[in-house]
Amino acid sequence: MDAHPRSNGLTRGDPLAGLLEGPRARGALMIRACFDPPWAVRVEDRAPLTVMLMVRGEGWVVPDEGERVRLTAGDLAIARGPGPYTCADDPATAPQALILPEGQCAYPDGRALNGSMDLGVRAWGDRLDGSTLVLIGTYMMDGEISGRLLDALPPLLSLTSEEWPCPLTPLLMEEIGRDEPGQEVVLDRLLDLLVIAALRAWFSRPEAEPPAWYRAMADPVVGRVLRLVQDDPAHPWTVASLAVKAGVSRAGLARRFTELVGEPPMTHLTGWRLTLAADLLRDTDETIGAIARQVGYGSAFALSSAFKRVYGVSPQEHRGRAGAGLPMGGGA
Repeated sequence: MDAHPRSNGLTRGDPLAGLLEGPRARGALMIRACFDPPWAVRVEDRAPLTVMLMVRGEGWVVPDEGERVRLTAGDLAIARGPGPYTCADDPATAPQALILPEGQCAYPDGRALNGSMDLGVRAWGDRLDGSTLVLIGTYMMDGEISGRLLDALPPLLSLTSEEWPCPLTPLLMEEIGRDEPGQEVVLDRLLDLLVIAALRAWFSRPEAEPPAWYRAMADPVVGRVLRLVQDDPAHPWTVASLAVKAGVSRAGLARRFTELVGEPPMTHLTGWRLTLAADLLRDTDETIGAIARQVGYGSAFALSSAFKRVYGVSPQEHRGRAGAGLPMGGGA
């Protein structure tokens, strides 16, 4: 296939680039949270991904399940939804506010809080010059972050300023307070860059736990097969043809691939094709038939059958839900 290297959502030969190309914010929530201790905010917005960059002061991110993370100035945390968590000056501080879906805010007793803590353009909290300042960026819709990337992340990860001095902090601080035409688009792209740069640093750490298929890229046999199917999903691959390319037997490839990746080769290929199809349905106006051919299905009907079997909705329904800002499967 002579497609452009990035036409199928990845960079050839670079699995990390393919994984990190997923973040594409659209009207993401970007705010400066400004507090004086004691402070605590309970987050129950079910957002797929939220980034917290501590600019000054310190605080904690305390998930309902798993290890809590302490942040000091320059540190960054990324929370993968939909699990709730609390941000606070101290883990013992009781929440003063709840962050709910669709940007709604409430007091802990349920009374509406919207507007009462606004501090101006994209600022929220006690006072603008509070001793604690956190830049927060939230992807509001499932489709803004690829499922493959979300599956590769723990519920909560962090980077210290020593591990990754954020070069984007001054630019983010300058842009987040502006109220100019097109500003949301500027902030969306800056948020994408922040996430990509942070995750690249996180994946490079020895203790990081990337997905099995990513680790399998280092295997001389399975890595070659993964690159073949990722670079050319439209090719009519079979286990036999992949085995020939890898220089091993069909049975040997099937066994080795399943051991390292956690699923058989054809199952992995189907998942990859449908992931690409979901992204193309969301991000382009191409027909379902054209998308089917790009990702290796012979017809729109064949793609629709496979898509609905895995995702529970048709390609057309998925496109409509993505355009309306709804999650892929049942319910808003």
